[in-house]
Amino acid sequence: MKIVPTILPDVKLIEPRVFGDERGFFFECWNRRALAEAGLDADFVQDNHSRSGRGVLRGLHYQIEHAQGKLVRVIVGEVFDVAVDLRRSSPTFGRWVGVTLSADNRRMLWVPPGFAHGFVAVSESADFLYKATDYWEPAHERTLLWNDPALGIDWPLTAPPTIAAKDAAGVPLAAADTYP
Repeated sequence: MKIVPTILPDVKLIEPRVFGDERGFFFECWNRRALAEAGLDADFVQDNHSRSGRGVLRGLHYQIEHAQGKLVRVIVGEVFDVAVDLRRSSPTFGRWVGVTLSADNRRMLWVPPGFAHGFVAVSESADFLYKATDYWEPAHERTLLWNDPALGIDWPLTAPPTIAAKDAAGVPLAAADTYP
């Protein structure tokens, strides 16, 4: 696996080594030892799978307690995936990084604890997989406003996104519960 740095040093883009021939392809999408050797020593406790249609935007979600690290990837379609640093003590607090994840590019993104996470489906349909380092705790879940002007996220949207009520009710960074 190749670990590619992003503009936020703790968020990592992971490019697996893909073996392909006339039969199809094979690649390791998670290998504890290989990722630990690259500095990503995560203990995953939960896997999640979501399906979204074009223009569905999910996020920006995080948990104020039981913060989750997430290893995310797309197995059908394409998304624009975003991580926002919510660690007040970080030199990159309030900054975001966005990458395209797709079934074709097979890239994965490591979103460490202390970051809000979200994505928008840019293909007709997108199946999105998450490996999480802590359990979902609804009482501790928070939503950062996806279109907060203070963040300035450049979502690749051609029309208003389809969002859940909880995402529409997200709070701007200035009012958000954050991490130390």
